[in-house]
Amino acid sequence: MDLNMNDLNQPHSMGTTIIGVTYNGGVVLGADSRTSTGVYVANRASDKITQLTDNVYICRSGSAADSQTVSDYVRYFLHQHTIQLGEPATVKVAANLVRLLSYNNKNILQTGVIVGGWDKYEGGKIYGIPLGGTIIEQPFAIGGSGSSYLYGFFDQVWREGMTREEAEQLVVKAVSLAIARDGASGGVVRTVTINSEGVTRKFYPGDKLPLWHEELEPQNSLLDILKHPGPEPMNI
Repeated sequence: MDLNMNDLNQPHSMGTTIIGVTYNGGVVLGADSRTSTGVYVANRASDKITQLTDNVYICRSGSAADSQTVSDYVRYFLHQHTIQLGEPATVKVAANLVRLLSYNNKNILQTGVIVGGWDKYEGGKIYGIPLGGTIIEQPFAIGGSGSSYLYGFFDQVWREGMTREEAEQLVVKAVSLAIARDGASGGVVRTVTINSEGVTRKFYPGDKLPLWHEELEPQNSLLDILKHPGPEPMNI
């Protein structure tokens, strides 16, 4: 096989789907689990939702190494902050620490994140921090390569004052849609719900996710696919 060394030194394309949604009482964060390195899937069951404090989590996209490093630094700083104040850091403080690190190192970092959580001062909050270190407070945020398939979907289904169940269902549907359309997103869906009662993690395996349009049911044999009719389009 003829390998071109220049091709090996080119930046790898990276993809993911991350989502943060506020609801009436808290926030729901969601992400797929595929870590891709160009056309190679390096990890098909990675966890892209990382804990920063007891009440704040971060969804990571872009370079896994960069986003993990930023998360580690921010977690350390927030731990010191909590010791000094004697109470948990707010979501805004955590998001601004991420923003500060991302902006000051924007020339070397390749990562975009969503910070979400709940605190007793402002309740559930979502902050989008894309590549470059801008910070935007939003009722919902989407990021990663799969986000380009979701803007129209959110324009149609998003509404204020959703219940917890509605918000969780929306996040799972949205990540499933991105997995169906984006080749760099895949695997399982993980969600984290944060509210005044604490944190709840949920796991949705690939064979339990809703199917979209012409997606086929999981099969044990490739021969079974030839006999399998296409599923009905999923209703929103």
